Amino acid sequence: MGEHGASKRAKATNRKSAPEPGRAADSRSPRTAEPGTPRTAEPGTPRASKPASPRASKSESPRAAEPGTSRAAKPESRLAMVRRARRINRELAEVYPYAHPELDFRNPFELLVATVLSAQTTDLRVNQTTPALFAKYPTPEDLAAAVPEEVEELIRPTGFFRAKTKSIMGLSAALRDDFGGEVPGRLEDLVKLPGVGRKTAFVVLGNAFGVPGITVDTHFMRLARRWRWTESDDPVKIEAEVATIFPKGEWTMLSHRVIFHGRRICHARKPACGACPITHLCPSYGEGETDPEKAAKLLKYEKGGFPGQRLNPPPDYPGRPAPPLGASG
Repeated sequence: MGEHGASKRAKATNRKSAPEPGRAADSRSPRTAEPGTPRTAEPGTPRASKPASPRASKSESPRAAEPGTSRAAKPESRLAMVRRARRINRELAEVYPYAHPELDFRNPFELLVATVLSAQTTDLRVNQTTPALFAKYPTPEDLAAAVPEEVEELIRPTGFFRAKTKSIMGLSAALRDDFGGEVPGRLEDLVKLPGVGRKTAFVVLGNAFGVPGITVDTHFMRLARRWRWTESDDPVKIEAEVATIFPKGEWTMLSHRVIFHGRRICHARKPACGACPITHLCPSYGEGETDPEKAAKLLKYEKGGFPGQRLNPPPDYPGRPAPPLGASG
């Protein structure tokens, strides 16, 4: 074959192997896949990670974590929290339609003294103690003129009896000297009395005068935090924050319902979660006993079939009255 013929074949071969305009010179490089067609990687080539689809990226948004996972729950909005809080109040109203102050009293003076005595003890112990106290000292004038040692002996079962004697005798003297022997119906006047703080004042205002108030005792503080109504542990701040969640007309009964629930079901050390009627609204479900049978054994007062705290409960109270001091329950 002549040199000319070889040259023609070489040129033809070169034309076949030459890249088309716009295509990479390396014929091994992957071709651009048609739209929607999966591209197959060359053997031994690392496969590129698949870009996240819109559906996949949606699943990455914060949401409630599954049990046993570490994913943080989506923060609850203020509006959602308020709606949940108000629903808790409505459902507690159905659970405790008979909610009431659990101190026995016949007038504002008796309620004021009983509330001061209830510090660091149970309402039951106060109710068992005050009948003898009020029988001997029925008015502020009588109690203000009492012999301190005699008062101390009467209220000894409530604990801290010396400090409490000083408080109830002091407030009785202030009522006699500054308010004509009558309990005032204003917050600013009540908190000036010895031994009377905002909690005591709101108990008296709400239950003796019909003035709405939020009673932030230890039960209310605990449940308000468990239900994420507040993160504070300061009673005054809790009162202010909860007041923005509920209408003013609900404050007094809200206090009774929350305190009732805290005493009967949502206990401090071992809440009866498995017997709680509002678990579907509680972000702290599972802190206590979740087994229904075990939880039922933790219920107190009328929920557990036991006597209540009052010796003289309201007519609609479904439980049994508490026994007097010294009587077997």
